[in-house]
This record gives sequence, structure tokens and C-alpha cells, in this order.
Amino acid sequence: MADEIKDITENRIQELYDLEKINDPKLLMKTKELTPARIGIGHTGARYKTDAMLRFIADQAAASDAVLTEVGNDIIGQLGIFEIRTKCRNKNEMILRPDWGRIIEEDQQRILMEKCIKRPQVQIYFGDGLSSPSIAANIPDLFPVIKKGLEFEGVTVGTPFFVRYCRVNTARIIGPLLGALVTCVLIGERPGLITAESMSAYIAYRPHPDMQESEYTVVSNISRHGIVPVEAAAHIVDIILEILDKKKSGIGLKE
Repeated sequence: MADEIKDITENRIQELYDLEKINDPKLLMKTKELTPARIGIGHTGARYKTDAMLRFIADQAAASDAVLTEVGNDIIGQLGIFEIRTKCRNKNEMILRPDWGRIIEEDQQRILMEKCIKRPQVQIYFGDGLSSPSIAANIPDLFPVIKKGLEFEGVTVGTPFFVRYCRVNTARIIGPLLGALVTCVLIGERPGLITAESMSAYIAYRPHPDMQESEYTVVSNISRHGIVPVEAAAHIVDIILEILDKKKSGIGLKE
């Protein structure tokens, strides 16, 4: 219909361009296909053109929404998992008190002890982190491939679950609590202007309350705009197998 408002986010960022003052349009388009950076989008005076500016504002809004929105109960149900939460009561507390986002209180620990298998070789769980949309966007393709890949190699995988208001260092509590050799938290990354659905995997060998940040091995930028989930899953399986073999993670794995 003529009065419908165009969805400016429906096209890839590479399809936003201005060729009016470009000497070699073919080279520009080839370059744009190699990067998600906003190049060749044009300007009027010192300002972006309208479409470029509106897309910029829309992507900023999507990034903000990714941090502040909640993972819906319907998503948890579709994944067939259960949920616990950190000490935070809402997203505002998670942002303002990141230390609370690392604490699993006793009542939530009891839920884990009741519902999870104990002493798996690998415990994988999911956290909203700073991108709630990353759960629905990545986990359905990411986790099953990791699980099947590890089980094919004879590795036992623990009961998956979701941690609401999650920070990475929940692994320092969850790993020892469940007696896992390796923990892998699949958690939403801080969103940017290219995607608000990106996820990281933080993997640690025998995590403990006093572990250092450098003891994590990290796979980042998991999304349809970065390392696609299935490809990332295969890479994560290889990393976990190496960690189990060498009994080290993080910087120690590179020594």
C-alpha cells in the first residue's frame, strides 16, 4: 500500500550506499561485501543522508532493546530447559550491579542440584548477558551441535539450563557446584550497530571462585553476521576436546 511505512532495517547494511561521488563504484561494492562497516553511505554537507541516519538510529535502538528486554518464557519452553536467576531482580540491577549478576543464591543452587546431573565432564548453560535476543537467535542451532559433537567423542554433557540476569563469572559457582570438569557458558554479547543478536562462549577448565579472567577460553561474535552458530559449534567442540586433553584453558592452553 502507498501509505505503508518502509522497514529500513529489512536490507543488509551492505545494500546502503551512495555512488554519486565514487570514482570506482564496482570497487566500492566489492569492498562493502567484505565488511559490515558503514562505508560509502554518502552525506549532505556534514550530515549523513536521511536513509543512512535513520538506519543508524534504528540500529542504536535495537542495541538498547537487546540489553533491556527479557528472554520470554516461551523461548525457554521451546528450548525445553529450566531457568534459574542470579541475585539480580531485574535488568536495571544487572546493569548497575554486575557483581550481583555473578552470584547464584542458595535457593537457586538447590534447583540446580535437584535438576542437573552431577559431575559431567562438560556443563553447558545459557545466559542472557547483554543481549536477550541472542538466546532465540543462536541456541537452537548452536547447542545441539555442540552436544552431539561432544557425545560422539564419548564426552558426557550436563543438563542444560538458562540463567537470567547472567554474567560470565557465574561459572565460578556453577562449575564447582555441579562438579564439572569444564564449563561453557553461552552468553549474549554487548550489542553493536551491526547486530544485537551476537553471543560468546566462555569455556573454563575446573572453574573456581578465585579463578582469573585469563583462565577462560573465548569464542566471540557468534551470530548470523559473524561466526554462524553451526560453524561456531564445531569450533567449540574442538576447543573443549583440547581443554579436556590438556587439562588447561585460557592462557594456559596456549603455553
